[in-house]
Amino acid sequence: MIIVWTICAFVSGALMYSYWLGRLARKNLKTVGDGNPGALNLWKAAGYRLGIAGVLLDFIKGYLIIRLAVEVGGVSGYGLIPIALAPIFGHAFSPFLRGKGGKAIAVTFGVWSGLTQFEVSLALAVILAVMLGGMKVINKWKPISSEADGQQVVIGMLLLGVYLYVRDAAAMLLWIWVGNTLLIMFKHHKELAALLLKKKKEQEGSQL
Repeated sequence: MIIVWTICAFVSGALMYSYWLGRLARKNLKTVGDGNPGALNLWKAAGYRLGIAGVLLDFIKGYLIIRLAVEVGGVSGYGLIPIALAPIFGHAFSPFLRGKGGKAIAVTFGVWSGLTQFEVSLALAVILAVMLGGMKVINKWKPISSEADGQQVVIGMLLLGVYLYVRDAAAMLLWIWVGNTLLIMFKHHKELAALLLKKKKEQEGSQL
């Protein structure tokens, strides 16, 4: 049954609601911003109403399948690992978009909400909000680039691991965090590469 639930979870995650809502609004999200077919670009392209709808739908497709697997399927423990990761990977590599899915942020929140009754997703939201506020102050409230946003998401996921460790989270949750974080890092590899290049240039400049 775990295999069946995992397949259902992958298909649930692969449903690209934000992209399809964009198409209904006659907007191609692949041509907006960084080309990510997710809720943020839907918000930018079609306005906050559709953007909020996209966020909620992407959240629900991660949350609902986890709750169904636990409450209806009776899945628990290590059996939840593939089921929890499946919607995140489904969104990131959606077959409906020929494997070119989104960055899996909203669905990540949904999965962690379903796994921990919102505790870990709330912790991640607080971490990201504090980081965003800090960046706003440092940049004197100037707009933050999409690269900086992506870097903050990756750092936020790494800090979430510290939170899970301090909370003495179950090993199952730690394995899900590892898989989730590696995927987030992969989907934000361009932003990470830009950060490393910037640090390298700063280091070279300081040596002159």
